[in-house]
This record gives sequence, structure tokens and C-alpha cells, in this order.
Amino acid sequence: MDKKLRVGILGGTGMVGQRFISLLENHPWFEVVTIAASERSAGKTYEEAVGGRWKMDTPMPEAVKNIVVMNVNEVEKVADTVDFVFSAVDMTKDEIKAIEEAYAKTETPVVSNNSAHRWTPDVPMIMPEVNTHHYDVIESQKKRLGTQKGFIAVKPNCSIQSYVPMLTAWAEYEPYEVVATTYQAISGAGKTFEDWPEMVENIIPYIGGEEEKSEKEPLRIWGKVENGVIVPATSPVISCQCIRVPVLNGHTAAVFVKFKKQPTVEDLITKVKEFKGFPQERNLPSAPAQFITYMEEDNRPQVKADVDIYDGMGVTCGRIRKDDTGVYDFKFVGLSHNTVRGAAGGAVLSAECLVELGYIEAK
Repeated sequence: MDKKLRVGILGGTGMVGQRFISLLENHPWFEVVTIAASERSAGKTYEEAVGGRWKMDTPMPEAVKNIVVMNVNEVEKVADTVDFVFSAVDMTKDEIKAIEEAYAKTETPVVSNNSAHRWTPDVPMIMPEVNTHHYDVIESQKKRLGTQKGFIAVKPNCSIQSYVPMLTAWAEYEPYEVVATTYQAISGAGKTFEDWPEMVENIIPYIGGEEEKSEKEPLRIWGKVENGVIVPATSPVISCQCIRVPVLNGHTAAVFVKFKKQPTVEDLITKVKEFKGFPQERNLPSAPAQFITYMEEDNRPQVKADVDIYDGMGVTCGRIRKDDTGVYDFKFVGLSHNTVRGAAGGAVLSAECLVELGYIEAK
């Protein structure tokens, strides 16, 4: 790429916005030139607006410290400065839908971390290794919005990154019933242990709305594009419990599966190791060389040892084994980084796919 694309971060002062800024430091294709946030942050430098709320492990990039934060609601003004935007705004769902569509209508592509448009029929919800063919609905979305280049693409919920890749790798064996329990890090709630001390040595067996997302969103990812919209799949049936655990980063899933066609353990491990998608085929900048890494040890994957594999963009899997009780066919454990692969990193990789496919280009 001769010249980097100009990127804006909507909601850049929050935790996911900070993760976008951290991940985009020295990105070979993208340069953060604009940061937009609420009216109370507008007019301040990014360093002033964030203050002591920088939550990343790495320092704030020097290149963004003196960027003057813009008002996210001044849509035309922000859009004039960028080629496309990442959205991590903290608003109600209706407000998010409205503002993301407003940006798209300025002919500015929007790659969103938010959930507001995940069920808009002509908005693709993309896990880049799994369903880039869903970008096909963008043309129908543009007709609805009345745009030539502007559109919205979203990423799915962070919780499903730890088991959907494996189930996708095993599609030929036709999984039809799945039970998954996810053990989810506190950063998924935008928290650290400093601002959520009650989570130290604690487990909370409820995360609002998470179980429904974890059960339904995979079906949309596995759906078909028909008549300009995405029609969700009807199988497998997924039942989830989502539990908040005292871990900073990393969502773990313990999963039971029934298959219509019976594989061996060796078959399942081989399919996991061989599974790759568009990002690996095109060698995109943020793509992990190995999408799913299989761990042979009985005590892996572990959050501390494995969550940062391929800079947090890889997914790890272990303990694939037969269910000797006969209640289910097989069981396994998966792990993904919820704020990298599951949030900002997944959106960055999606944007790279969109550039590679010609949907995002310089204005």
C-alpha cells in the first residue's frame, strides 16, 4: 500500500477505543488521524481526555497524545478527516444505530465493535476466518442507505470466539447440539481489578444478555446470504452459561458437542490444526499465522500461558476427548483474548479484509 489509510476512532477514550489505538500503533496500512468522543472530551488533547484512565499494558502511543479529540456527534466534521472509522462508542443501542448510519451516509465505512447492528439483516457480522462471504450483503445495505461507498460492518460478541472457530472447523461432521460454559474476563465489562475490586477472588454466575448472544450469534455467522440479507442457520442448537471470573483478559469455554457424523479424536485435532481462512490465505497484517493452535497438554490452554498467542489474535484449543458418559459425543476447551481477537483486534482484521476486497479505499 503506497499511502496509509486515514482512520478515525469513534469512542476513542474508552477501553475498547484505547485497545484500537494501541493495536493500530505502527500498523502498515492504517494511521489514526482522528479520535472522537463525547462532548466533555472534545477540545482536549487525547492525553488530557484520557487522563489517568489509560488501561492498556503498553504506554499510550506518542503519535496520538496530542491529537485534539473531536465531538463524535459532529458527524460531517469528523468524517471529512478520515477514510473510514472504527466505532467503539458508549451509547444506547438506538443511539449507536443512528450515529453509525449517519457516518455511513457520509460515504465513510464504519467497522464497529458495538452490538447495535449485529441483527440488522443487511449488515455483515464477521469473524474473518469464518464468514467473509457475508460481506456480499454490503451492496444491498448501500442501496438501503443510498450510499456509494459508505456502509457498516460489525464484529460478533467476544464470548463466541473461544468455541465457534472449532465448531466451524468441524462443520463436515455436522454438529447439531452444543452446550458451552464460558468463563469470561473482567475486561469484557470494561473493567480492571483496580476499578472492580469485588471481582478479586470472586465469581459472578450472570452476565446480562451474554447467554442469548452466545447462543444466537453463531447461527448468524453460519447463515446464508439470500436476497441481500443474512438468513441465520438453524443448527446446531447451542445452550450457554456465561460466568464472570477473576481474570483480566481471556475468555475460556468448556464445550460439549453432538455430531451427526462421527469423527475420531484424531480427525477433530487435524481439522483444528488445518483450519484457516481468508486472512491467512492473503497474509493480512493482523492475521495469526495459525488461527487455532491445538495444545496437547492436559492442563492447557491456560489464560496466563496462552491468551496472548499471536499477539492475542490466535485462538487456542485443548482437551479434545470423547465423552465417555455417552451423554455427548466429544468435549473440548477453548480460549481467546476477549479485547484483542474478541473486540478491537477482530475489527482491525475485518477492516484489513475489507481493504483487501476493495470495500474500503482512500476517499
